[in-house]
Amino acid sequence: MNGGAYGAGKAGVAFDPITFVQRPQVILRLLSWVFAIIVFGCISSQGYDKNDVCLYNENNGACSFGIGVGVIAFLACVAFLILDYMFDNISSIKTRKHVVLGDMGFSGFWSFLWFVNFCFLADQWRVTPTSEDGYGVNNVQAAIAFSFFSIFTWAGLCYFAFQRYRQGADSAFAPTYEADPAMMPGDAPYSSYPGGPDAGEGYQDPPFGSSEPT
Repeated sequence: MNGGAYGAGKAGVAFDPITFVQRPQVILRLLSWVFAIIVFGCISSQGYDKNDVCLYNENNGACSFGIGVGVIAFLACVAFLILDYMFDNISSIKTRKHVVLGDMGFSGFWSFLWFVNFCFLADQWRVTPTSEDGYGVNNVQAAIAFSFFSIFTWAGLCYFAFQRYRQGADSAFAPTYEADPAMMPGDAPYSSYPGGPDAGEGYQDPPFGSSEPT
């Protein structure tokens, strides 16, 4: 994580594509994007038979749900990748907080939806009669497998978003001052002044004593 608010550097820093791609949340985001394409692509291409009947136990709701979760996940990955790209140049701390909270909430919810989708498709495929020609078997099984993998990639995105949120919350309560590096331990923060509690230390009497009037 970077040292700035919510895991980002100071606004205006030059963009480094290599460092950007190496970020854990960006790697997980790209994997989630690819997995989403595989899921809705497999179901759309060979998830239906020639009569447009879903191969998951002839339950069109299963195919529709799988495609819907995959397409929305695909679009969300694109949107959050753009936000990841722009994040370091967002100067407003409040805006950064909203982005991180949105990422955390959406990623956690979509991890749950991928779990539901995996269970739904796997259960429907379990009770599906075996096809004689084997049409679409590889595709529907791939959709189930990558739905399972997506549970963990989106859960990882939720975790990294939570880490960024915690870092931002901690920095909000961090002290805004820095100690003087030249000051040694035990040194007083300021010098004593005449008339103060330490006035008798470190000061000499005036060279001419005051004379009492006769």
